[in-house]
Amino acid sequence: MALPVTREDVERASGVIAGRLRRTPTLSSRTLGPDQFLKAELLQRTGSFKPRGALTKLASLTSEEKERGVIAISAGNHAQAVAWAAAEEGLDALVVMYQEASETKIAATRDYGAVVDLEATNPAEAFERLDVLLQETGRTLVHPFDDPFTIAGQGTVGLEILEDVPDVETIVVPIGGGGLISGIAVAAAGRARVVGVEPALSTAMHSALAAGERVDVTPTSIADGLNAPHAGGNALAIVEELVSEVVLVSEEEIENGFRFLYERAKLACEPAGAAAVAAVLARKVDEGRTVSVVSGGNVALETAAGILASR
Repeated sequence: MALPVTREDVERASGVIAGRLRRTPTLSSRTLGPDQFLKAELLQRTGSFKPRGALTKLASLTSEEKERGVIAISAGNHAQAVAWAAAEEGLDALVVMYQEASETKIAATRDYGAVVDLEATNPAEAFERLDVLLQETGRTLVHPFDDPFTIAGQGTVGLEILEDVPDVETIVVPIGGGGLISGIAVAAAGRARVVGVEPALSTAMHSALAAGERVDVTPTSIADGLNAPHAGGNALAIVEELVSEVVLVSEEEIENGFRFLYERAKLACEPAGAAAVAAVLARKVDEGRTVSVVSGGNVALETAAGILASR
């Protein structure tokens, strides 16, 4: 069965975003290991990889769709990306978040120019709220992780990794709903092994792989950027076909990765951005020349201070 996104789709997305987003660096990390590298995607505009997919999706819209405005759903990083990308394109944006979301991310989304809906109290309710607003407003959905255009845009991270470390053997990628890992897996197919990392308290993809279909979960990880209530169907199809394995990391391991990135790599990430490195530090991934994706960088000061102060 043909996959919903091809390498050609990812290459086209690369052309769409060229010159509009940062080409984030891939840094060596001798402290982590002699063959270890960090793709510093937290240095991307809005602090995560999300604008890659958002710009790619917006570029696909018709004039009529653009006139109706766009709508998105997110815990924060996709929200900020869509708000920023919509402002760049001169489009009206409505973003569904939820009351437990990071206040820092809510404020940033508003600052980029989007209207934020906070009727929902948790991620599952937010998706229900999204369905209502889609019907009421007629806006075009910019899905956070399962639209083929979004996946193709996220896959441009993989193209850059392959250019920067052409002999890479393993790419380690954090998973929320699956958009980033599925895009990277398409980009790297036949070139590198791709390993996914999920928090043990947020297992949307791990549970879906075990069941062979979407499974609704109740995520509670400190890595709020990975707290998807389910994996995307398109993402799941790609992960089943192209991803070598998905490993789980504990909250303690995520915090260890977070402290390592702050103290040794000097990368001010959020807990979600530390998941891939957490798996490497815990020796759950050990496959030669390795690049770990570090994204994003939107963390509340009190969260960062709390993790850094604890041991």
